[in-house]
Amino acid sequence: MNYLDYLIVFGYLAAMLGFGYALRKQSNENDYFLGGNSLGWAPLTLSTMATQLSAISFISAPGFVGLREGGGLKWLTYELAVPLAMILVAFVIIPPLYRSGVVSIYEFLERRFDRTTRFYISVSFQVVRSFSTGIMVYATGIIIESVLGVPFWQSILIICVITIIYSLQGGMKAVVYGDAIQMILIILGLILCVFYSVQALGGVESFLSGIDKERLVAVDFGSMGFNGDEFGFLPMLFGGFVLYASYYGCDQTQAQRALSARSLNDIKKILIANGLLRFPITILYCFAGLSVGVLALSSPEFLSKIPEGKPDFMMPVFIIEYLPNGLIGLLLVAILAAAMSTLSSTINSLSAVSIEDAQRLGLLKKGGNSEVLASRVIALFWGVLTLTLSIFAGNIAPTVIEAINKVGSALYGPILGVFLFAILTKKVSSLSINIGLTAGLVVNLIFWLAVKNVFWMWWNVIGFAVMCVATYLVHIVVSGRENFSEVSLESMQDAVKSKEFFVGKDILTSSAVLVLFFAIILSISIVIENIV
Repeated sequence: MNYLDYLIVFGYLAAMLGFGYALRKQSNENDYFLGGNSLGWAPLTLSTMATQLSAISFISAPGFVGLREGGGLKWLTYELAVPLAMILVAFVIIPPLYRSGVVSIYEFLERRFDRTTRFYISVSFQVVRSFSTGIMVYATGIIIESVLGVPFWQSILIICVITIIYSLQGGMKAVVYGDAIQMILIILGLILCVFYSVQALGGVESFLSGIDKERLVAVDFGSMGFNGDEFGFLPMLFGGFVLYASYYGCDQTQAQRALSARSLNDIKKILIANGLLRFPITILYCFAGLSVGVLALSSPEFLSKIPEGKPDFMMPVFIIEYLPNGLIGLLLVAILAAAMSTLSSTINSLSAVSIEDAQRLGLLKKGGNSEVLASRVIALFWGVLTLTLSIFAGNIAPTVIEAINKVGSALYGPILGVFLFAILTKKVSSLSINIGLTAGLVVNLIFWLAVKNVFWMWWNVIGFAVMCVATYLVHIVVSGRENFSEVSLESMQDAVKSKEFFVGKDILTSSAVLVLFFAIILSISIVIENIV
């Protein structure tokens, strides 16, 4: 790197600080956490995608595809269920949440059930999300330290402090518009990596001839995920459907963006656009991984600079070794942008949930400038906690990254069941729901600890099914003796009204488009090994 690269990196970081300062004026928590419901669907769409395309994705996805043993285009199977899940999220889950006017989606559960259900899921979300984001920042800091020689603590300090400041000042508007900018940088960075790696190989023909054909196999119809095998068609489809429906509809970090939209029609656009645009970006990730991976395997000098057994270092080493000055700075900005996108979203969502919980417990009054100040203080707390977790993650990172992926699959199925019961029924009480939720989590924990041969993507389906069956059985046993929330009927009226939005030609047309795109994704994934 030279002065031009450093100028680009630090110029970008300074611009993000100025960005947050320019959007610093908020009058209440709705302005701070939901942008006053003034955000358009285009930036919200980019922001929603940017949160998932974190620094780990920017680095690990190409590493998995191009260099990791047993990797390759299997990465594409993560996208199979996305369009189908968007149908459930856009037309069933989000409309009643949006109509209810909540900031924290877990408040909706209290209205429908009671306070215990709300805090049960709220606390689970806050613990898992802060922990996983701390690991993400840790991984980014380690890579920056290894590539640039910047001490680890300085790397994560720069990432966290700047992200905390601009998200603290600008609230949801800073998060969304910052994410939109960062998403554009990520896409541009991937395109540049493909171009320069193919050029370094001597052209497209050299690139294509150098690909290991086994890495081009994306869909495995024979793998069921019950014998220690992974990434089979059925577990990725059904497990992915539950995972993405729960992630986009029942996880505060994603649902909060939908709640920030101007209207239900904009929400529909955001979610359908996510269902259609994620796959092309994933294809770009995969081709970046394939091209850089071929280059690494054909160049002993390049390969020697990648630590053994750590393909995540493939992309950073490529950036430093093969890109011209100026572009090096731009690509490092893309990595930083991806990390900052996830971190800013987490800070804002965690503080939104915490502030709503504090108000419900009577620890904080609602309304006015004091509410905005309290929101910023709590956001600062979560930012500092995430920074602290990232600093001390070194001793546990090798196992925790895998554990966090499994924790997500252990939680998402049962949580999806809770929201669907809240929206689609009015007869089930909090007692049945809490017991059903516990049953789903316990069964998934048993699979985690004792049933090693079942692929963890199946846990999403298992947890959802167990939760629903257990809830219904308990409801039958205690029917007539259940206590209901005082506002549950009002919440159900909101849910019924949402049918005006998702019944009729609108849902049929949009669903047909998403189902057709699922077929396109599956077809491309099957034939891509022959095309390439």
